[in-house]
Amino acid sequence: MDLGKYASTVLSAYAVSIVLLGVLLAVTLWQGAITKRRLAQIEGRLAQGD
Repeated sequence: MDLGKYASTVLSAYAVSIVLLGVLLAVTLWQGAITKRRLAQIEGRLAQGD
């Protein structure tokens, strides 16, 4: 694949996109874990109240 004189620009754009997608995935998984933990705590409190 020959990208010509724009090779560095194109490859750096791909790299930045991949890094940003990785960060978004990590943040989403982290927030999901926090939400799941909070929900379990709330459900536990509600079960104790029965």
